Amino acid sequence: MDVMTDVLIIGSGIAALQTARLLEGHFQVQIVTKCSVKMSSSYRAQGGIATVTSQEDHPKFHIADTLTAGEYHHEKRNVEILIKNGTEVMRDLLNEGFPVDRQVDGAPALGLEGAHSYHRILHAGGDRTGQVMIDFLLNQLTSNTVVNCYEMAYELLLNKAGACVGVLTKGAHGTKRYLAHHVILATGGAGAIYTSTSNFATNTGDGIALAYRAGAAISDMEFMQFHPSLLWCGGQAKGLVSEAVRGAGGRFVDALRQPIMKGIHEQLDLAPRHVTAHALFNKRAAGQETFIDISNIEHFEKKFPTIAVLCYDNNVNLQDQLIPVAPGSHFLMGGVVADDKGRTSIPNLYAIGEVACTGVHGANRLASNSLLEGITFGQRTAQYIIHTGCKQNNFLIDDKHQQQTMPLLFTKKQLQHMISHALGIVRNPIDMQHFVQQLPSMQELLHVRLDGLNQQELELYMMHTVATLMAHAAITRTETRGAHIRIDKPQNENQWVNRWIIFQQGQMKVRNSLYECHQTRGNAKAIF
Repeated sequence: MDVMTDVLIIGSGIAALQTARLLEGHFQVQIVTKCSVKMSSSYRAQGGIATVTSQEDHPKFHIADTLTAGEYHHEKRNVEILIKNGTEVMRDLLNEGFPVDRQVDGAPALGLEGAHSYHRILHAGGDRTGQVMIDFLLNQLTSNTVVNCYEMAYELLLNKAGACVGVLTKGAHGTKRYLAHHVILATGGAGAIYTSTSNFATNTGDGIALAYRAGAAISDMEFMQFHPSLLWCGGQAKGLVSEAVRGAGGRFVDALRQPIMKGIHEQLDLAPRHVTAHALFNKRAAGQETFIDISNIEHFEKKFPTIAVLCYDNNVNLQDQLIPVAPGSHFLMGGVVADDKGRTSIPNLYAIGEVACTGVHGANRLASNSLLEGITFGQRTAQYIIHTGCKQNNFLIDDKHQQQTMPLLFTKKQLQHMISHALGIVRNPIDMQHFVQQLPSMQELLHVRLDGLNQQELELYMMHTVATLMAHAAITRTETRGAHIRIDKPQNENQWVNRWIIFQQGQMKVRNSLYECHQTRGNAKAIF
């Protein structure tokens, strides 16, 4: 079955919906999403949106906090675009009626989160910011946008000139082929390739694997952020306990209510995420349980209704004022290399949100910059496509004749345990090297024929592709920077300053810039 449209968006989070609502006044838009439209990390986001709205704050402070948290592994121009343009985008959304939480005097209620120097976090519905934002954006969509749920994208289609013109999907009704003038990846991250994660089980890095398979540049795959406070019950992660809880007065403590962060970092419980996650990891590695003490937070259930329900559902008694927590995978800083307009190294293929690597998050994302990224770069991509228009007239698909058989893959649980051990918060080269040796090679994964696979098999293939990229990047960057700690190289190394590990066409290169090469085909040649 063929579906022809102007713009195809793969994914249904905040970046996808922001882009769709701005495009649909000009074009026909099709959204393809792997599950229901509300099964995204955006919808689950308890934290808020970091943006400058107070007189005492300033974009230059927000930029400085972003650079510090990410240990200066950034594309600084894009950070400035994110913060400055993002401030304007949020102001417009507030004027459109986006219902943020407000103080008695009507001013936005601003929260404080880790590594922020000012109260600047906008919240909606207490700890339901993502849900409120997704509902707000969905309610604005018209019949010009068609949402196709429970379809898994598994192959990007390129024409004979090398431009992206569509995608193949697989769902309950078989295979569909979408053809479009513009194809946008907004598929989110890859946290679910770990055993303990804040992500939905469906967040397996599909968009990154799709783009890599098609020949797009991929970078920063070594940088997975581990959130320090996943609700931990019965030996499993049960969901996220937002950093906003600590911003409101919560403290990391052990079973005896002794503070964990005292003496470790000057910002204590609001230190950058890699610092707090590492501190909790060390406690738990020593056999101690870890908690958030909420005794200093008045009216906790009113302020954090989603977290309160999550605790009750998992038999955590809030009367004890201790919430059991442990670190887990949360946000991937790496992904498909894209510029500030979402353009990738493949003409007419775009990447926005967590699937993209624009250099705005560096080696460790600043809290609550993710929703800001989605709405800001979603708008910029939409504006670029509106300006460009629909000019593609070559839909003759380049058949790559990929016939290689699938290499031996691990089960999903096996892969999750292996990557959690080798590529967790603390990493050592022996474990990483052993992991790399057990995985299929980049070349083996690149040329497999996927047509006869079911959705479960396709997802396992995507997970192995992402894990292979992450493992090679992690073992190559011989330093500690940002989100993880290498026990053999515990400090930043000068030779790795402003160095990016890039994957493309089955090859890995270390470059001096995220945007070093020029595209050889097509007209989107501004940065590559």
